[in-house]
Amino acid sequence: MIKVERLNKIYQVPLKDPGFWGSLKSVFSREYRQVHAVNEISFTIEPGERVGFLGPNGAGKTTTLKMLTGLLYPTSGTCEVAGFRPQDRHVAFLKDITLVMGQKQQLLWDLPATETFLLNRALFDIPHSQYAETLTELTELLDLADFADQPVRNLSLGQRMRCELAAALLHRPKVLFLDEPTIGLDVQVQAQVRRFIAEYNQRYGATVMLTSHDMNDVAALCRRIILIDQGVVRFDGSLEDLSRTFGTGRQVSVRGPRDLLEKMGFAQDDDRMVRLVPRQEVNELLGEVLRQIPSAEVTVADPPLEEVLRRAFSAEGEE
Repeated sequence: MIKVERLNKIYQVPLKDPGFWGSLKSVFSREYRQVHAVNEISFTIEPGERVGFLGPNGAGKTTTLKMLTGLLYPTSGTCEVAGFRPQDRHVAFLKDITLVMGQKQQLLWDLPATETFLLNRALFDIPHSQYAETLTELTELLDLADFADQPVRNLSLGQRMRCELAAALLHRPKVLFLDEPTIGLDVQVQAQVRRFIAEYNQRYGATVMLTSHDMNDVAALCRRIILIDQGVVRFDGSLEDLSRTFGTGRQVSVRGPRDLLEKMGFAQDDDRMVRLVPRQEVNELLGEVLRQIPSAEVTVADPPLEEVLRRAFSAEGEE
């Protein structure tokens, strides 16, 4: 469904000395430096997969998504999505994909979301019967009935985001590119959006490529992770493999007296005290905790995904 081979995107960034003379010089003799936003990346995503495409700010995530959706032309390399070259912007290709960006909107601000739905029906040439059927399904899945007819400017952020998803999926795309789809949403709406994406994936067999800084999105939706940093793919594998590779320890969580636990190296995390330790030291630490606090409530788990990713990118930066 998505095939990327040695994909590159290089930007030419102008160089200029400071001050008036620097500006004047750049008019007649401009110099440039090359910035490799995406550098020789390759991967394949099969139909129906849900893949997390993760990396720090400036890693090349959004640039990659824009190339895969045809918004940017690659400098070199090839990419294929749903059997098309994205940069050709073929009409059939545009009907097979959608790009949802949490910080962008397509809804018409002063009109109800239903007006945007009708506009998209015309743009994508959706048959009336399919449009009615899909809109009914999306209204039910996203719980839009109470506000879809209100002007968009009157909607909350969560309501707008749900309408954005509906507008983006009315044409039943086969490939979903989601860039921070839950950014700024409250916990309840985030959970609703995640459930909807999973349901859409299962119902239509759609391929999902997700970028997000919210690891709850990733843990709930993605079994496979691709890590990108400085334009280079650093890891491609399952969540379990990611934890085994970079999550070198275990997280011990304890409910008990804070002062005693702080002396043992624990730190406050909500209503618990937590500490990350190497796997081979877990039993020793548990014995020490239970000797000093026999009534302590103790749990041991893999470290949070945020911690695993922090270690992953720290390790790459040290190479």
